[in-house]
Amino acid sequence: MDIDDNSDDKRHKFAVNRVGTVEQQEVDVEDIEDDRPISPDDRCGTPNQMSPLHSDTPTHPSLSYSTFRSLRQMTREALPRLDHYRNLASIVRSPGNVGQRPTLDDLHQPQMDKHMLVKQASVREEPQSLENKFGWIKGVFVRCLLNIWGVILFLRLSWVTGQAGILQGMAIVTCGNVVTTISALSMSAISTNGQIKGGGTYYMISRSLGPEFGGAIGLIFSLANAIAASMYIVGFCESMNDLLRTFEVQIFDGGVNDVRLIGSITLVVLTAICVIGMEWEARAQIVLLLVLLVAIIDFVIGALVGPLTEEEIAKGFVGFNGTVLMDNLYADYRKDDVGVQMSFFGVFSVFFPACTGILAGANISGDLKDPSDAIPKGTLLAVILTYLSYLLFILLCGAVEVRDATGNITHVADWSFTNCTEEMPCEYGLQNSSQVMELISIFGPLIYAGCFAATISSALASLVSAPKVFQALCKDKLYPYIEFFAKGYGKNDEPYRGFVLAFFIILIFTLIARLDAIAPIITNFFLAAYALINFSTFHASLQKVPGWRPTFRYYNKWLSLAGGIMCTAIMFLIQWWTALLTVLIIVLLYVIVAYRKPDVNWGSSTQAQTYSLALNSVTALSNVEEHVKTYRPQVLVLSGAPSSRPPLIHFANAITKNMSLLIAGQCLPDQQSKRVRAHLTLDANRWLSNHKIRAFYSLADGPSMELAARTLMANVGLGKLHPNTVLMGYKTNWQTCPFSELNSYFNTIHYAFDMHLAVGILRVAGGLDYSTVVETIRQRGEEPEPTPLSATNPGGNNDNNPGFQASYHPSSTSLATSYAPDDEPSSGGLGLKIGKNKKEIEYTNPAGEIVPPQIVDAMLRFTRKQPKGSIDVWWLFDDGGLTLLLPYILTTRSNWSQCSLRVFCLANKKDDLQTEQLKMAELLCKFRIDFSDVVMVPDVQKKPRDESLTEFNNLISKFEVIPEDENEEVERENKEGCITESELVALREKTNRHIRLRELLMQHSKQASMIVMTLPMPVVGTVSAPLYMAWLETLTKDMPPFLLLRGNQSSVLTFYS
Repeated sequence: MDIDDNSDDKRHKFAVNRVGTVEQQEVDVEDIEDDRPISPDDRCGTPNQMSPLHSDTPTHPSLSYSTFRSLRQMTREALPRLDHYRNLASIVRSPGNVGQRPTLDDLHQPQMDKHMLVKQASVREEPQSLENKFGWIKGVFVRCLLNIWGVILFLRLSWVTGQAGILQGMAIVTCGNVVTTISALSMSAISTNGQIKGGGTYYMISRSLGPEFGGAIGLIFSLANAIAASMYIVGFCESMNDLLRTFEVQIFDGGVNDVRLIGSITLVVLTAICVIGMEWEARAQIVLLLVLLVAIIDFVIGALVGPLTEEEIAKGFVGFNGTVLMDNLYADYRKDDVGVQMSFFGVFSVFFPACTGILAGANISGDLKDPSDAIPKGTLLAVILTYLSYLLFILLCGAVEVRDATGNITHVADWSFTNCTEEMPCEYGLQNSSQVMELISIFGPLIYAGCFAATISSALASLVSAPKVFQALCKDKLYPYIEFFAKGYGKNDEPYRGFVLAFFIILIFTLIARLDAIAPIITNFFLAAYALINFSTFHASLQKVPGWRPTFRYYNKWLSLAGGIMCTAIMFLIQWWTALLTVLIIVLLYVIVAYRKPDVNWGSSTQAQTYSLALNSVTALSNVEEHVKTYRPQVLVLSGAPSSRPPLIHFANAITKNMSLLIAGQCLPDQQSKRVRAHLTLDANRWLSNHKIRAFYSLADGPSMELAARTLMANVGLGKLHPNTVLMGYKTNWQTCPFSELNSYFNTIHYAFDMHLAVGILRVAGGLDYSTVVETIRQRGEEPEPTPLSATNPGGNNDNNPGFQASYHPSSTSLATSYAPDDEPSSGGLGLKIGKNKKEIEYTNPAGEIVPPQIVDAMLRFTRKQPKGSIDVWWLFDDGGLTLLLPYILTTRSNWSQCSLRVFCLANKKDDLQTEQLKMAELLCKFRIDFSDVVMVPDVQKKPRDESLTEFNNLISKFEVIPEDENEEVERENKEGCITESELVALREKTNRHIRLRELLMQHSKQASMIVMTLPMPVVGTVSAPLYMAWLETLTKDMPPFLLLRGNQSSVLTFYS
């Protein structure tokens, strides 16, 4: 293969040339027959980094055209291409389509059942047309120059020199430019860390720090740009008034009212220019820049030439003079027009809007050909150039113009025109006149033209920026009631609705008609934006996320942090209460977005920080020794899909809510594909989130339910954040299910105890499984959209396998649904109103019939306020105190606050019940457990009644009792699922005790709100699964909600401080 660097082919730089054979050079590998030129935002590197490749001869004699022709038929792999990285949704199932990358399942299991796949929409991001887009000069550099060389330059820079003097004036300019330079460096880093879309500053901050900060600064920045436009318009009007005054012309009063009228007319004209289109606005910017440059040159030449008439000298323009230079070297702070005493930061607040122009290019990032290249290049060059020019302008003003002058020509001869008296006030000079630059210039009208160009161009830039930033914010739907302004028109998506809103906001502030009153407001808002830009860069750099790879290298995270702190400090130094108000507004907007929790995922640095904090915390926790005082019940609830057994999840949540770890575990008997696992996980997490349950979801699959459950118990969790308690549902069909299924359930209990986990088994009337109930959610007044809580599982449903697999079929979806608050009463399934979103929810069966209210109440029983009653705790044996602790935790929850604890214990000596009762009460008091009564049970060893024994015998009669024959060995398989006579004899005393306990339960706790009892211990090799389940059935049948609980024999209660 020859490499020819001198090819005559005219191709776009970095375009990959075709690779082929002599017979067919136009055939591409991986369908690279797209002749579309690569856009600038697709580039990386420089032109000399890649040379075109040509193949004149085959690289190997056996290579032929058919080899390349059939490459995509020979492999399912895809070659690297840009389209694969435009959007994460490009990772789709089918590898055959151009622009789509095959998934791992497509490559690893190409013959997998298609019905087990979850279809994903292919969302390809079409490359945007570069027509009508701007480069770095026209789009960024020119705009920044026009905004920085704005109204402050022509109308307030001389005043800044008069107030602060040359030295402090330069310090003010330097301070402002230090802030803007650091912010520009930070902004350059952010803008080169990936493709920037429309929205400018808002887009950068929101994608870096997340929607909360981004939304807050987006609204403030949109408002700041609108107010800035009004400031520039007012500056234009002041200059126009000065011009009219030279001709002794006025409209109304030559003051505020004239400013309001001229400003309103100007606003209408500027809005019309913007509505016509960005291209016309850009053309106007070029013309205005030329006028502005001519005006600046005019000023510099005038300063060098000096005064031409005595009138100019009388107005304070004396030319280069050492005495004037020394007089103007230091500050002379005075009161402004409204009597406010100026200071360094007071003058800074008036000057700083001149520095805000650095964002002019970034604000129209959506209209730039290559924002990542244009923004840093154009912005930094504009900052350097304007900084040097401002220093020169201050030096020139201070060297050639006095601070005060009367304008009286007769005083020129004796140089007394600087002496101000009440009879002869000084109306000219640096401190008193806003038209000093016009006075100094060689040709005054050019300064007016420059001032008009500066103010009009800056107003145009701000008028364009405000609606575009606001439109980007509205499109993200972070705040309610503003989506109306997201709509764009035309091929450039112009925000005409935003222009209308901006028009009225600008008009309101234009009517203030005082430049010095508007400038400090803008200063606070822009400083807040700069602070967040700097903090975004610092935060992203600090997290060391691999995705933070800006191509702009000339930044430093600590410098960005210093810039952010400097911006915040300056805000408060200028005026503490306005800074505090700005911060409060940002906090309020932040809270609104945080409360709404918008469904966006931008990969922000706050997400990275969450990961880092969690990792550091878990690592630190692993080094902390456990102590009984810090014990928390960390629960693994074997619920299957959370949506299939809501009561079990809600009960577990009542124990762990806002206190400890809760994991919803699902076990499946067969191995599932990644897509099915991902779909199950997504559905489960959505359900948990929408039901406001703070829990994790974990799934284990195959090769059997038993091993899947053991895998969950052994491996779920991280470090010290691992379960210490397993909560299961009671297996109601244990008498009819296959023995293998029953034995799997029974062995799961054994596994939990083998791993020293506490075990809880919950039983409620009607069962725990509600997988056939369908939630139907709708906005009020809309047609309902049914959402199944879960569909039928091929492995079985109902309570056949409680604690294991959830009802699920891959072709069905369990979409997240809104959830009624805990305290909201049930409406019988006919319309639960969902809080602030004004949603209604209905519960129906698969046939579409409304579910009876009692079923809905049973399903949501543990989310309701429990009526006044008692939680009866049968603390039969000392398991470490967990049987007592969990009921106590329940009583601390608002839903169970009206239930009191009654503690039942077995009496060791029935002849001294009172002493035993006092000892138990004393122990509970030391444990600081509130209780209403302590009951000692003396006759648990008493023989049960005959009818109770008969009922138990009927219960186990379905399991054949095989008589033991010592002389004949019975096949083991014939004993499976049966209870032997020897087992019954060996465990007769324990069996009778459980039957007797049921009699006591019926006597004392039949009306309790909840019963918690010590779970019988299934001794390995002693009791069979059917007999053990018969014990549990005897204890819990036809009882209130019943929790059988056994700790791991480690103390979870202590009376030591």
